[in-house]
Amino acid sequence: MMDTGALQTLIDKEAIRELVLLYSRAIDRQDVALLRDLYTADATDTHGDSFDGPASAYCDFIEKSLPYMPYSGHHVCNHLVSVEGDTANGEVYALAYHVIPGSDGGRQEDFMAVRYIDNYRRCEDGRWRFSKRVVTYDLKIRRPFDGGGLLGQGAADPSYAELDQRLFARGARAT
Repeated sequence: MMDTGALQTLIDKEAIRELVLLYSRAIDRQDVALLRDLYTADATDTHGDSFDGPASAYCDFIEKSLPYMPYSGHHVCNHLVSVEGDTANGEVYALAYHVIPGSDGGRQEDFMAVRYIDNYRRCEDGRWRFSKRVVTYDLKIRRPFDGGGLLGQGAADPSYAELDQRLFARGARAT
């Protein structure tokens, strides 16, 4: 006999894990339309000392920051999720690597080991979204950057041409 409750929990956990991966994709591919779709209307986001407030304002903050970040890579590691009905909690370990302007006019690499402390909520459309996201920085390293290969940003990213399923479309989520 199938335990439909356990099956639904697995389905919900997979949807939440996809939500977390879509966050990384939205930031790294500079897809702010997708980013905005990942939060509930009343969500908040706290990114250490760089941002603390409504998620809609966080999306605005990110949109203004993107032109100054020629590379961003968020790499999800561990992700523990607990689901109770239409709400869930999660802790995501991730490595975040950015190339940013340096104070000397050059570029810096900005590497962080982060944990996202998340609250998720299933919305009226059945999709899971972030209702609260708090970022902790377990490790931060900043140093001069003299590398190259800063490709894969924005709409010119080759994944948009090569991956033709809806999940990979700009601004989109799978249905």
